[in-house]
Amino acid sequence: MINSKFWQAFFALAPFIGLVLIIGGYAVFMISIFGNLEELEHQDSPPMAFWGGFGVFMAMILLMVLLAIASLIFYIVHAVKNPNLQHNNLLLVWILLFIFASGIGQLIYWIVEIIAKKNNVSS
Repeated sequence: MINSKFWQAFFALAPFIGLVLIIGGYAVFMISIFGNLEELEHQDSPPMAFWGGFGVFMAMILLMVLLAIASLIFYIVHAVKNPNLQHNNLLLVWILLFIFASGIGQLIYWIVEIIAKKNNVSS
């Protein structure tokens, strides 16, 4: 699984795609709230549509947090098993980059260490 091109690309790109989906979901949620503002003012109890939309939004956030953690673990394991990083301090640099720049760190590693190295080997 560590050397699968599909999983490498998935864990590098999924946090960004998920972020776009969450921002879109948040926009739809807010538009639905502000679109029904008159109805919300005249009701004594909060409508179920609000809580249903809020629940879906929170479930998407939870899914993205789990995906970000899985991506972090996947790329830390990949970096530790990468033979190009065994004999220098780049392993520590990459792991710190993964931790402190979570989503972008994995994307940069995927581009620099996986795609670029595979293109150099094949040429």
